[in-house]
Amino acid sequence: MTTGVERLFDELGHFKRFQACLYFAAIFQAISCGIHYLASVFLVETPKFLCDTPNITDVLYRNHSSTSLADIWTHYKPGDGPVVVRTAGGDQWELSPCLKALRLDAINFQYKFFGNKTVETCDGFVYDHSEVEQSIVTDWDLVCEKEWLAKLSQPTFMLGVLIGALVFGDVADRIGRRPILMATSLCQFIFGVAVAFTGNYYLFVIIRFLLAMVSSGYLVVVFVYVTEFTGIKVRTWTSMHVHAAFAVGVMVVALVGYLVRVWWIYQIILTLSTSPFLLYCWKFPETPFYLMAKGRYKEAQELLDTMAYFNGLPPTLKVSELMDECDGALLKDNKQSAGKAMEVEKRLSILDMFGSLKMAGRSITCWAIWFIGSLGYYVFSLGSVNLGGNQYINLFLAGAVEVPSYLIGCFAMDRVGRKKTCAPALLLGGVACMLIIVVPQDIEVLAIVLSMTGKFAIAIAFGLIYLYTCELYPTIIRSLAVGSGSMMCRVGSVVAPFCVYLADIWIYLPQLIVGILAFIIGILTMFLPETLGQPLTSTLEEAEALGSKPNTKNPPVDALEMNQSIKV
Repeated sequence: MTTGVERLFDELGHFKRFQACLYFAAIFQAISCGIHYLASVFLVETPKFLCDTPNITDVLYRNHSSTSLADIWTHYKPGDGPVVVRTAGGDQWELSPCLKALRLDAINFQYKFFGNKTVETCDGFVYDHSEVEQSIVTDWDLVCEKEWLAKLSQPTFMLGVLIGALVFGDVADRIGRRPILMATSLCQFIFGVAVAFTGNYYLFVIIRFLLAMVSSGYLVVVFVYVTEFTGIKVRTWTSMHVHAAFAVGVMVVALVGYLVRVWWIYQIILTLSTSPFLLYCWKFPETPFYLMAKGRYKEAQELLDTMAYFNGLPPTLKVSELMDECDGALLKDNKQSAGKAMEVEKRLSILDMFGSLKMAGRSITCWAIWFIGSLGYYVFSLGSVNLGGNQYINLFLAGAVEVPSYLIGCFAMDRVGRKKTCAPALLLGGVACMLIIVVPQDIEVLAIVLSMTGKFAIAIAFGLIYLYTCELYPTIIRSLAVGSGSMMCRVGSVVAPFCVYLADIWIYLPQLIVGILAFIIGILTMFLPETLGQPLTSTLEEAEALGSKPNTKNPPVDALEMNQSIKV
């Protein structure tokens, strides 16, 4: 016998015209989340730079000579010797990125000098504008002793992402999905434009932090929104491809970054790219489940009739019938669970995720997948510009490889299983990244291919862990399990920028670290139970028994239960 929720989608369609229009409209704005998450790749880009000294008349760099520093940038390599200049007054200076040395008693103007020098700190900087005309680094001189400020901007943004996920996820359950989608979309536009007009670094960081909160809030709530409008037959695909919209945002960042080299113009264009959403988001309806849960039955009935009309179906479905069926199912469940009251009382305790050795191992492994999924995602995305070759193409590819990864992930999840998709994906990502260590320094293309393979594989695991976690835990702690996994995901996103900065030690070190972790976690994933075709569990005993024996006592998968459990 079907539940009221299942009947809703059976009668109105799992993904017909009404749901399709809402779905594609909602995930269009998710593109802006990908945009703002990765925009800092070019906002805080640091070009080649040297100490500045006025009135330069002659320039030497190894075997190259010129009358202007602008002619030397194509040959100059930071850390490979100073640039020697002569001023109109006859002084000779050796210029480095953070120091300059005045040659004493220099007679001949030549690159090598063995006399005495006076070393000074820079009182100004000159930048190579051939690749970056303006970034916040060049505008506010965030180099040398201020370099840490530029590097702090992305971790601060990710901290805003974490807080936004906590705040807006809870608020959406209180006041509804629709108001949050509208408010966060409007704030993304306002804060996105405001970032371009910040006059100093600290205001820039504050506005970006607020932008991170509302972007994260939209991404969290839109995931819930689309799952509450689509039936269980298509939910795997619709939930996975919210991530695909995010990947499109990454590609937009690469394209705009290539075309626009002034950071504030770049920021405005990125923000405007999804602004049409503001013209129609106010027409979005509240979800039927939320309306019924809040007792707004008249609005729920109007929505069901509208859905039926747009889907070309007769408006015969009544809210009262759905509520009667749901109430009957709830009464039956209450009778069955009367003897389990003590277990229900403990449902909000995180300790229940570690109640036995088996469950503790499962929880640690799930948290590790959430962590490496987020860490790997942002390390590959943010670090793609450091791999050599064309940084814009690299970032575009980092976004582009996600689209087929979600298609393949969806196909594999429903055919070979969750574990048999997740574990091989992590192992493939780990092996691909670890192979980078044997790539010769001069073969950049091979390193890029291996890095993109790693991103492709880890994106599969990252996309499916949402649904897999829901299926691994029972009803009483399912929301807690997904919520705690989401927090590990945010921890990974905060750590990722710091991991990317390790490229200063060795260009491929971030990818190598992710690869080693992914390989280890891939092995641990092989010990998780398979959940394909298994009904959702209700108790800890049933969840612990997954993978060890056939489970015949569980009720059929309830679509509403799944919706409620993945509100992250």
